[in-house]
Amino acid sequence: MAATAVDSMVSIDGEAQGTTYHIRYFDPKNRNFKHSIDSILTEFDKCLSLYRPDSELSAFNTNGQHRFRSQWFYEVLSKSKEIHEATGGAFDPTIMPLSEAYGFGNKKNTDPENANIDSLLSLIGFKQIEFNEKEVQARPGVKLDFNGIAQGYSVDILGAFLKSLGIDRFMVEIGGEVLCSGFKTGGKPWVTGIENPLKTNALAATVRLTDRAMTTAGNYHNHIIRNGITYNHIIDPRTGGPRPGGRRSGAPEQPLLLSVTVFAQDAITADGYDTAFFVMGLEATKTFLKNRKDMDVYMLYTNEEGQLMSFATDGIKDFIEEK
Repeated sequence: MAATAVDSMVSIDGEAQGTTYHIRYFDPKNRNFKHSIDSILTEFDKCLSLYRPDSELSAFNTNGQHRFRSQWFYEVLSKSKEIHEATGGAFDPTIMPLSEAYGFGNKKNTDPENANIDSLLSLIGFKQIEFNEKEVQARPGVKLDFNGIAQGYSVDILGAFLKSLGIDRFMVEIGGEVLCSGFKTGGKPWVTGIENPLKTNALAATVRLTDRAMTTAGNYHNHIIRNGITYNHIIDPRTGGPRPGGRRSGAPEQPLLLSVTVFAQDAITADGYDTAFFVMGLEATKTFLKNRKDMDVYMLYTNEEGQLMSFATDGIKDFIEEK
């Protein structure tokens, strides 16, 4: 049966933030907003991209102070502080000096094994910066890195844009960060996948989503190898990790957490907490979520035999189909 005008789905695909985006929505008028979406994503990069020398974030990291031109900077910084405080510092955007020391970010260090981590830790933490709704300033040497949260926020911004146009049935995905609203044709939920961290181009599970965001943090995509040692891009701001293989110093050898997928009402929340939970580890995350029923997680890890294992909170179990 041919789709009715009401059920006409618009598909928009493109590139942004060094990755791809995919947007699907139902619009009775069959309007295509690709130009507007690309413009929004360009403006977002002008605010929060680490890789644009003309971005607001780059201006702050260069000068140590900045008066906001866009509300997006303040919103991401404010949300980052909220998550930082809730997780005891497991999420921290002042991580940039450590990221650079390990060879991530714009400054490519070729010898992370000998990085002066103890010295750099003195630059980490929200105590190093002051901000309000108009501006931010920091002590010399402090830099911000929003890579652990900004992409999720951009997904929320596009979702809000679609809703402002009267579109409330959509899926927005940028680089694996997803926000779903409403249902597809016939009352069917949106379906998205969670990668298998041990197999290339394979899914560990699919998830049925409605009116929810989903983001994932993992140690299997973005890492570097120096002198035969693997360094994971997710760094523990409390200790100065990562350590070889992505483990924190003093952490137990098993289980080895591979990925954390967080489900929340918005993608900025999910994106910030997936990074924090990866740093915190399996058991600490389970304990944390006992008092946070506004979020769910699906975590993949290996046991002592190297077998892939999973843990899902009760609120998401019935919506996950493992492969």
